[in-house]
Amino acid sequence: MASIDYTTVEIKEKPLYTPPLEEIVEVLSRSLPSTFEYVSVTAEESPDLTQAPYNLIAPGLTGDAKLVELGGPPYLVPLVRRDKIYDLAALLRHLRRDPALLVGAGAGPWPYLGVNCEGIINLRVESGRVQQGSRVVSVADGSYRQQRLPDSETRTALLGNYLLSEGKPGKVIKVVAKKRIGEANFITAIREALKNHYGDKVVGLGGTFVLREGSVRHHVMPDFSASALRSDADVDRWLTFHEMRAPITHVGTLVTGDMELDLRVQHFHGFSAHGDGGHYHYDTTPGAVHYEGYFSLARSVIRIDPPAETHQMGRD
Repeated sequence: MASIDYTTVEIKEKPLYTPPLEEIVEVLSRSLPSTFEYVSVTAEESPDLTQAPYNLIAPGLTGDAKLVELGGPPYLVPLVRRDKIYDLAALLRHLRRDPALLVGAGAGPWPYLGVNCEGIINLRVESGRVQQGSRVVSVADGSYRQQRLPDSETRTALLGNYLLSEGKPGKVIKVVAKKRIGEANFITAIREALKNHYGDKVVGLGGTFVLREGSVRHHVMPDFSASALRSDADVDRWLTFHEMRAPITHVGTLVTGDMELDLRVQHFHGFSAHGDGGHYHYDTTPGAVHYEGYFSLARSVIRIDPPAETHQMGRD
């Protein structure tokens, strides 16, 4: 099936507010203790993120960092748009990004698997050469399967939320949180802290976090629904939910406002060496949970092929 020609779809870019990293550290250090008993937030050089347990395809998250939002949930529900196939390597060429690292959460390349799937995107391009660290998770008969995509498969489908950078080592925001005592999940707690502080100044982060201890609730999409999904309740009945075990590496983005771009404000997917993975919802073991994350501050958001008619279903 042919992929979208990026010269034929709408592409908009808007700047994000970029406060000093040290200021973000202060904001999160003040706010997160209402959600987690132990919190440490610092601005520091990230470790080599190609190493376990992160296993990214590039060592860092910095270098002209931007958020990319591709398509959207209206291409999935009420009914799937099978024509919405996106080649991510072609997208990087269209944006003239090389070297580039693209990491984040989206639907996977169903034409490759022959079935709908979750995409955990972890793709590097350098001097025109693709290195693919992306995984896909699919489900059949209630059980899930995770597999790594070959370098030759760079497609995705329907929707995606990615951090685009040069994949360079550099200074990022490190957040460690243990023992959840509040209601919000790890990413929501970070996003709401920033939103409450910065208000209409929209801030965007992207990157990775590892669940080092505990368990989390993930969903994995089954194959496309033959009948229309017309509410979040319909979507929840269609999805399959699973409890996943640490360690799990997650990649994705968060943004504190919509910017009139119909943005998905947070979206993270996870993968692991032991096979667990999917769309992150929240931890299920608050007393044991241990998160460690590294996040890059994005300069702008690039909105690609937004649905002409939108809704808020399927965005949890």
